[in-house]
Amino acid sequence: MCRFITIFLLMFLLLGCNLGIPGADEKFGTQNFVSAVSMIELHKLRNGTYPVSLKDLEFLGDWDGIWLSAVRYEVNRDGYNLYLERGFSGKPSLEFSVRFKQGLGIKESNIKWSKTESAL
Repeated sequence: MCRFITIFLLMFLLLGCNLGIPGADEKFGTQNFVSAVSMIELHKLRNGTYPVSLKDLEFLGDWDGIWLSAVRYEVNRDGYNLYLERGFSGKPSLEFSVRFKQGLGIKESNIKWSKTESAL
C-alpha cells in the first residue's frame, strides 16, 4: 500500500512539471495540419464538396481524434479555412511552402506561407 501511494505521489508530481520536448509542438502541429488537409481533400474528391464540419469525415481511425481536436475548420463558399490550434502541448507557429496549398481549397489559415522550397 505504501508503495502504491509513493508511486501515485511521484506520478502526480511529474504531471505538474513542464516536461517540454524541443520541437514537439512543431512536429505534432505539422502532422495535425497535414492530416486534416488530407482527410478534408479526400472527402471533397469522394463527395464533390467539402465537408460541412469535421464530423462529416468518413473512415477515420482511432488516432484521428488527435488531429481532429487540434484544428479548427470552417467551410466557406469557395473552399475552407483551417487553423492549427495545438501541436503537442502548445500552439506552434508553422511555415509551409506556398506550393503545399496549390490546388487545395484552403482559403485562410494561421500557417505562414513561404515561397521558399525548404519550408514544408
